[in-house]
Amino acid sequence: MAVVKYISAEGTVTELDVSPGVNLMQAAVNGGVDGIVGECGGSAMCATCHVYVDEKDVGKFDPKSAPEEEMLECTTSPVQETSRLSCQLFVTDDGDEITVYLPESQQ
Repeated sequence: MAVVKYISAEGTVTELDVSPGVNLMQAAVNGGVDGIVGECGGSAMCATCHVYVDEKDVGKFDPKSAPEEEMLECTTSPVQETSRLSCQLFVTDDGDEITVYLPESQQ
C-alpha cells in the first residue's frame, strides 16, 4: 500500500492507504474525500478530478498525455505546472508516500 495525502484548499488532510494499480481519483471517491468528483468515472473526459501534485511526487507518475492536457484546459480552477487529472495518476509502488492538493472547486 501507498499512503496518499489529499489536502483540501482549506487545509484539511485526508490520508488513505492505496494499493498499487489504483488511480488517485478512484481511491478518493471510495475513501470519501471531499473535493474529488470524478463525474466521468475515470475516463479523462470531465476534469472534475483535477489535483495539484506535490512537486516532490511529480516524477512518480507517467507524463501527461495529450488528452489529459486538453482536458486540463477545461478545469474551473487555475491550471499549474503540477496540475493533473487524478484519474490518470496510478499508484505504482508499495510503501510510497504521495501528496496532492485539491483546488477550491471542481465545477
